[in-house]
Amino acid sequence: MTNAVVTGGSRGIGRAVVERLAGDGATVVFSYVADEAAARQVEQACGGRAVAVRADAADPAQVERLFEEAGTVFGGPLTALVSNAGVMDHTPVDAVTPEAFERVMAVNVRGAFLAVRAAAARMADGGRIVTISSTGTAWPSAGESLYAASKAAVEQLTRVASRELGRRGITVNAVSPGPTDTDLLRADVPPEGMAGVAHMTALGRIGTPADIASVVALLLSPDAAWLTGQNLRADGGLV
Repeated sequence: MTNAVVTGGSRGIGRAVVERLAGDGATVVFSYVADEAAARQVEQACGGRAVAVRADAADPAQVERLFEEAGTVFGGPLTALVSNAGVMDHTPVDAVTPEAFERVMAVNVRGAFLAVRAAAARMADGGRIVTISSTGTAWPSAGESLYAASKAAVEQLTRVASRELGRRGITVNAVSPGPTDTDLLRADVPPEGMAGVAHMTALGRIGTPADIASVVALLLSPDAAWLTGQNLRADGGLV
């Protein structure tokens, strides 16, 4: 049985991952920061197979509490982690403020590190860890210096963790979504921008959260036991 922690699971890609894993029979504990109503909606959609815990991914004490509460819910070992919590930033490099830098790095980099560290200390041998990066590290756009840098750090964390945890049969991989139809993307990209990117993909469309959740589910499955230290670009052929 899969016992999974998903950080940032109340909306967008994170929500799709929670719902996919719960639909596949996993018990899921997921974190959210502020929108309790959205988190409860996810719980209801998962029919009792998902439990929401308020926890800031960038706060070490709150991350530890998230995993402790997950252990109580599971009543058994942790078998999977999806480190998804993240924030976006589209600011030219000469306009990035120290506050923005600290915020993005705290959530995207420290948050991923804390989640992987907590999971590694609790995970059963043969477990699965998936981090969420971005195709912005391979196909960067203007205004993405801070965001792309934070995701590049996540990719290197993933590669090193795969080397450290491999002897225990734990796989560690990254998924790098291309442009995906989420509230975060729509808040930063105008409709004409979305349409333009869709035409650039091999499949001729923007990705959906369910598309990304399917790739995550693959990496968490027994069929992916020989995949580790990899970065799968789920972008419809954009890069």
